[in-house]
Formats: sequence, C-alpha cells, structure tokens
Amino acid sequence: MTVKLLNRRALLGTPFATAVLPRFARSQQGHNPASQEPTDMRIRMTFNGRVMTATLYDNPSARDFFSMLPLDLTIKDYSNNEKIAYLPRKLDEDASGPFGNELPYDFCYYAPWGNLALFYAGYRWSHGLIRLGRLDEGHEALHGPGEFPLRIGRI
Repeated sequence: MTVKLLNRRALLGTPFATAVLPRFARSQQGHNPASQEPTDMRIRMTFNGRVMTATLYDNPSARDFFSMLPLDLTIKDYSNNEKIAYLPRKLDEDASGPFGNELPYDFCYYAPWGNLALFYAGYRWSHGLIRLGRLDEGHEALHGPGEFPLRIGRI
C-alpha cells in the first residue's frame, strides 16, 4: 500500500515539477523582470522647444517601449508632480511590481491607463506603475505648465 501511494504521488507530482521547476530555476538565475539597471537604450524627448534625454532600464516594459520609437504624442500636466502622455497601445507589463526609492525625474508607465508618467516632484509607487528609466538631462522642461506636441526618438 505504501509503495502504491508513493508511486501515485510520484506520478502525479511529475507534471507539476515539470511545469514549475523550470520557471523557478529561471527566477533564480538573477534575471529580475523589474530590473532598474541602466542600458544603452537612450531616448530624446522634444516638446515646447526643449529637449530631454533619458536612459531606459533593462526590463521587458522598457524594451517594448523602445521598440515603438519614434513616437509623436501629446504631453500634458497631471496633478502637481508629473506630466503624462498616452501611448498608441499598451506596453508589456512583465516589469510590474512594487519598487521603492521613488525620485523626481523617474520615467514611468502607468499600465491601467496606458500612459507615460514623467515625474518632476516626489511621488509614491501605486499599483500598475512601472519604472521604465530615468531622465538624464533637460528635465527642467517638465516644470513649465501646458499641453504640447511631444516627439520621442532613439538616441
């Protein structure tokens, strides 16, 4: 009876192990889908006669965004700490998950609405917010109020 029970467990456990263990092994290899490691993916954003640059992070959402470039969008004020621009389609959300160390000049994507979020003042992570990268230069352009055509391209 013990041998039959053990064999039944082994038999039923094999498909589970085959499905789950490769995923577990990949997650243990140090690849973090929400990586905030800088890459060589750099972008230039132009609006209101100003230019900003940003470096994107090594995550699936940032790579998906980079694949869409160049883009012509509209950037506008939202709240008192960010500007937003709606993308033509939703991005891959594999980089979603909570993060800390929120700082002004983070370059993010808000998945529920499908928009970019460019923070110029303090903010807190909220569900659905994915950090794509960090603004490098020209971020003072974000402080001026208004709605403008926005051009985003690769550097």
